[in-house]
Amino acid sequence: MQDLVAPALGTFALAAVGGYLLGSIPFGVILTRLGGAGDVRSIGSGNIGATNVLRTGRKDLAIATLLLDAGKGAVAYLIVQALFPGVPTLAAVAGGAAFLGHLFPVWLGFKGGKGVATFFGLLLAAAWPLGFLAIASWLLVALLFRMSSLAALIAAAMAPLLALLPLPLPGLPAAAPVLVLAVAAAGLIWARHYQNIARILLGTEPRIGASKG
Repeated sequence: MQDLVAPALGTFALAAVGGYLLGSIPFGVILTRLGGAGDVRSIGSGNIGATNVLRTGRKDLAIATLLLDAGKGAVAYLIVQALFPGVPTLAAVAGGAAFLGHLFPVWLGFKGGKGVATFFGLLLAAAWPLGFLAIASWLLVALLFRMSSLAALIAAAMAPLLALLPLPLPGLPAAAPVLVLAVAAAGLIWARHYQNIARILLGTEPRIGASKG
Protein backbone atom coordinates (compact mmCIF):
# COMPACT_ATOMS: atom_id res chain seq x y z
CA MET A 1 0.00 0.00 0.00
CA GLN A 2 2.82 2.42 0.85
CA ASP A 3 4.33 1.81 -2.58
CA LEU A 4 1.11 3.15 -4.12
CA VAL A 5 0.46 6.00 -1.70
CA ALA A 6 3.89 7.64 -1.95
CA PRO A 7 3.81 8.23 -5.75
CA ALA A 8 0.23 9.47 -5.48
CA LEU A 9 1.14 11.99 -2.79
CA GLY A 10 4.19 13.01 -4.82
CA THR A 11 2.04 13.64 -7.87
CA PHE A 12 -0.40 15.79 -5.90
CA ALA A 13 2.50 17.71 -4.35
CA LEU A 14 4.06 18.31 -7.77
CA ALA A 15 0.74 19.53 -9.18
CA ALA A 16 0.28 21.86 -6.22
CA VAL A 17 3.80 23.30 -6.34
CA GLY A 18 3.74 23.69 -10.13
CA GLY A 19 0.35 25.37 -10.05
CA TYR A 20 1.40 27.67 -7.23
CA LEU A 21 4.58 28.81 -8.99
CA LEU A 22 2.67 29.47 -12.21
CA GLY A 23 0.03 31.43 -10.33
CA SER A 24 2.71 33.42 -8.51
CA ILE A 25 3.92 35.13 -11.70
CA PRO A 26 2.92 38.81 -11.11
CA PHE A 27 1.99 39.80 -14.64
CA GLY A 28 0.55 43.14 -13.57
CA VAL A 29 3.86 44.20 -12.02
CA ILE A 30 5.94 42.82 -14.89
CA LEU A 31 3.87 44.40 -17.66
CA THR A 32 3.59 47.85 -16.10
CA ARG A 33 7.33 47.97 -15.53
CA LEU A 34 8.19 46.74 -19.02
CA GLY A 35 5.59 49.12 -20.47
CA GLY A 36 7.09 52.13 -18.74
CA ALA A 37 4.08 52.68 -16.49
CA GLY A 38 6.02 52.27 -13.23
CA ASP A 39 5.16 49.94 -10.39
CA VAL A 40 1.41 49.28 -10.31
CA ARG A 41 1.66 48.70 -6.56
CA SER A 42 2.43 52.40 -6.05
CA ILE A 43 -0.76 53.71 -7.64
CA GLY A 44 -4.48 53.49 -7.01
CA SER A 45 -5.39 50.61 -4.72
CA GLY A 46 -1.88 49.13 -4.92
CA ASN A 47 -3.34 45.91 -6.28
CA ILE A 48 -1.50 43.99 -9.00
CA GLY A 49 -4.62 43.07 -10.97
CA ALA A 50 -6.03 44.39 -14.23
CA THR A 51 -8.43 46.89 -12.63
CA ASN A 52 -5.57 48.73 -10.96
CA VAL A 53 -3.35 48.42 -14.04
CA LEU A 54 -6.11 50.27 -15.90
CA ARG A 55 -5.55 53.21 -13.55
CA THR A 56 -2.16 53.74 -15.21
CA GLY A 57 -4.08 54.85 -18.27
CA ARG A 58 -2.75 51.93 -20.30
CA LYS A 59 -5.70 49.89 -21.51
CA ASP A 60 -3.40 47.62 -23.47
CA LEU A 61 -1.49 46.66 -20.34
CA ALA A 62 -4.72 46.16 -18.41
CA ILE A 63 -6.13 43.82 -21.06
CA ALA A 64 -2.87 41.87 -21.24
CA THR A 65 -2.81 41.56 -17.44
CA LEU A 66 -6.41 40.36 -17.41
CA LEU A 67 -5.76 37.68 -20.02
CA LEU A 68 -2.50 36.49 -18.51
CA ASP A 69 -3.88 36.36 -14.97
CA ALA A 70 -6.87 34.39 -16.23
CA GLY A 71 -4.56 32.15 -18.20
CA LYS A 72 -2.60 31.16 -15.09
CA GLY A 73 -5.51 29.31 -13.56
CA ALA A 74 -6.67 27.85 -16.86
CA VAL A 75 -3.24 26.59 -17.93
CA ALA A 76 -2.48 25.00 -14.57
CA TYR A 77 -5.80 23.15 -14.64
CA LEU A 78 -5.63 22.09 -18.30
CA ILE A 79 -2.06 20.82 -18.19
CA VAL A 80 -2.76 18.49 -15.29
CA GLN A 81 -6.09 17.47 -16.78
CA ALA A 82 -4.32 16.50 -20.01
CA LEU A 83 -1.63 14.55 -18.18
CA PHE A 84 -4.04 12.82 -15.79
CA PRO A 85 -7.46 12.79 -17.52
CA GLY A 86 -8.96 10.33 -15.07
CA VAL A 87 -8.09 12.29 -11.93
CA PRO A 88 -10.22 15.48 -11.83
CA THR A 89 -9.24 16.17 -8.24
CA LEU A 90 -5.60 16.50 -9.30
CA ALA A 91 -6.47 19.14 -11.90
CA ALA A 92 -8.53 20.99 -9.28
CA VAL A 93 -5.53 20.93 -6.92
CA ALA A 94 -3.28 22.44 -9.60
CA GLY A 95 -5.83 25.11 -10.52
CA GLY A 96 -6.54 25.93 -6.89
CA ALA A 97 -2.82 26.22 -6.21
CA ALA A 98 -2.46 28.64 -9.13
CA PHE A 99 -5.26 30.72 -7.63
CA LEU A 100 -3.48 30.76 -4.27
CA GLY A 101 -0.25 31.66 -6.01
CA HIS A 102 -1.86 34.77 -7.46
CA LEU A 103 -3.21 35.77 -4.06
CA PHE A 104 0.00 35.01 -2.20
CA PRO A 105 2.94 35.13 -4.66
CA VAL A 106 6.28 34.15 -3.21
CA TRP A 107 8.04 36.70 -5.43
CA LEU A 108 6.16 39.64 -3.86
CA GLY A 109 6.38 38.65 -0.21
CA PHE A 110 3.04 36.82 -0.45
CA LYS A 111 1.21 40.10 -1.20
CA GLY A 112 -0.69 39.53 -4.41
CA GLY A 113 -3.96 40.24 -6.15
CA LYS A 114 -7.55 39.45 -5.34
CA GLY A 115 -7.83 36.55 -7.74
CA VAL A 116 -10.88 37.47 -9.81
CA ALA A 117 -9.35 37.06 -13.27
CA THR A 118 -7.55 33.87 -12.22
CA PHE A 119 -10.84 32.59 -10.81
CA PHE A 120 -12.64 33.19 -14.10
CA GLY A 121 -9.88 31.51 -16.10
CA LEU A 122 -9.98 28.53 -13.78
CA LEU A 123 -13.75 28.21 -14.11
CA LEU A 124 -13.57 28.42 -17.90
CA ALA A 125 -11.04 25.60 -17.97
CA ALA A 126 -12.84 23.40 -15.46
CA ALA A 127 -16.44 23.90 -16.62
CA TRP A 128 -16.71 26.44 -19.43
CA PRO A 129 -20.49 27.07 -19.11
CA LEU A 130 -19.97 27.94 -15.45
CA GLY A 131 -17.11 30.25 -16.37
CA PHE A 132 -19.16 32.06 -19.00
CA LEU A 133 -22.10 32.49 -16.63
CA ALA A 134 -19.83 33.87 -13.90
CA ILE A 135 -18.25 36.32 -16.34
CA ALA A 136 -21.70 37.33 -17.62
CA SER A 137 -22.81 38.09 -14.07
CA TRP A 138 -19.67 40.21 -13.56
CA LEU A 139 -20.35 42.16 -16.75
CA LEU A 140 -23.99 42.77 -15.85
CA VAL A 141 -23.21 44.11 -12.36
CA ALA A 142 -20.26 46.16 -13.66
CA LEU A 143 -22.44 47.77 -16.34
CA LEU A 144 -25.23 48.53 -13.87
CA PHE A 145 -23.17 49.83 -10.95
CA ARG A 146 -19.76 50.68 -12.48
CA MET A 147 -17.96 48.96 -9.60
CA SER A 148 -15.46 46.23 -10.38
CA SER A 149 -15.31 45.06 -6.77
CA LEU A 150 -19.09 44.68 -6.44
CA ALA A 151 -19.20 42.82 -9.75
CA ALA A 152 -16.45 40.48 -8.56
CA LEU A 153 -18.22 39.78 -5.26
CA ILE A 154 -21.53 39.00 -6.95
CA ALA A 155 -19.90 36.82 -9.63
CA ALA A 156 -17.88 34.89 -7.04
CA ALA A 157 -20.97 34.29 -4.92
CA MET A 158 -23.02 33.23 -7.94
CA ALA A 159 -20.51 30.68 -9.28
CA PRO A 160 -21.09 27.94 -6.65
CA LEU A 161 -24.85 28.46 -6.86
CA LEU A 162 -24.81 28.23 -10.65
CA ALA A 163 -22.76 25.04 -10.43
CA LEU A 164 -25.57 23.41 -8.45
CA LEU A 165 -28.34 24.29 -10.90
CA PRO A 166 -29.54 21.63 -13.37
CA LEU A 167 -28.96 23.95 -16.31
CA PRO A 168 -29.40 22.56 -19.85
CA LEU A 169 -25.75 23.18 -20.68
CA PRO A 170 -22.89 20.71 -21.15
CA GLY A 171 -20.63 20.48 -18.13
CA LEU A 172 -23.24 21.44 -15.53
CA PRO A 173 -23.93 20.69 -12.77
CA ALA A 174 -20.23 20.88 -12.02
CA ALA A 175 -18.33 17.86 -10.77
CA ALA A 176 -17.59 17.74 -7.05
CA PRO A 177 -13.93 18.90 -7.31
CA VAL A 178 -14.97 21.92 -9.38
CA LEU A 179 -17.77 22.77 -6.97
CA VAL A 180 -15.44 22.59 -3.98
CA LEU A 181 -12.93 24.73 -5.87
CA ALA A 182 -15.60 27.32 -6.71
CA VAL A 183 -16.77 27.52 -3.10
CA ALA A 184 -13.25 27.84 -1.67
CA ALA A 185 -12.14 30.41 -4.25
CA ALA A 186 -15.31 32.46 -3.79
CA GLY A 187 -14.72 32.57 -0.05
CA LEU A 188 -11.16 33.78 -0.53
CA ILE A 189 -12.27 36.43 -3.03
CA TRP A 190 -14.76 37.78 -0.51
CA ALA A 191 -12.10 37.75 2.20
CA ARG A 192 -9.64 39.62 -0.04
CA HIS A 193 -12.28 42.27 -0.77
CA TYR A 194 -13.00 43.13 2.86
CA GLN A 195 -11.85 46.74 2.41
CA ASN A 196 -13.94 47.08 -0.74
CA ILE A 197 -16.97 45.70 1.10
CA ALA A 198 -16.56 48.34 3.78
CA ARG A 199 -16.33 51.10 1.18
CA ILE A 200 -19.35 49.76 -0.70
CA LEU A 201 -21.40 49.88 2.49
CA LEU A 202 -20.17 53.44 3.15
CA GLY A 203 -20.84 54.50 -0.43
CA THR A 204 -17.21 55.48 -1.03
CA GLU A 205 -16.11 52.65 -3.32
CA PRO A 206 -14.60 54.12 -6.53
CA ARG A 207 -16.27 53.48 -9.84
CA ILE A 208 -14.66 51.86 -12.83
CA GLY A 209 -12.37 54.38 -14.53
CA ALA A 210 -11.65 56.34 -11.35
CA SER A 211 -8.08 57.50 -10.90
CA LYS A 212 -7.65 55.87 -7.52
CA GLY A 213 -9.43 53.68 -4.96
